[in-house]
Amino acid sequence: MLENIDWNLLKEIISCVFILSGVMFMLVATIGLLRLPDFYIRMSAITKGSTLGLGLILFGLGIYFNQPSMLLKVLAVITFTFITAPVAAHVIGRTAVQNKIPFWKHTNLNEFKKYLHREHLEEIVNYDKYEEKVLRKKKAAAREDNVE
Repeated sequence: MLENIDWNLLKEIISCVFILSGVMFMLVATIGLLRLPDFYIRMSAITKGSTLGLGLILFGLGIYFNQPSMLLKVLAVITFTFITAPVAAHVIGRTAVQNKIPFWKHTNLNEFKKYLHREHLEEIVNYDKYEEKVLRKKKAAAREDNVE
């Protein structure tokens, strides 16, 4: 029974399944990047989708080439990617919060605001920089009108 199996064909089918699965995750991540409403949700989608997609594509390549040295390199790249991508996304997200990039209006920020209050970071609470500039201009204009 095992004599009739074409092992090269089986290897190619398995690697093809992993590679196509990875491509699908990358496609969904790209669609998420284009369609989701704010920076934070987009970053989450692209980080998760691209990390998992890259891991599946590389694993499929490791199976296809079927060499221990290649598989070791692929597993090393996958490991480092799975470690560094979420950390990088977290750092970018914290920087975005510190730079006051606004959240989507339907985002539930209750838990986030409790965290900010507990850590004495209330001044970082979400607001739109453009709206702040418009309010400053209106206040300055109102002051000038009162002076005259």
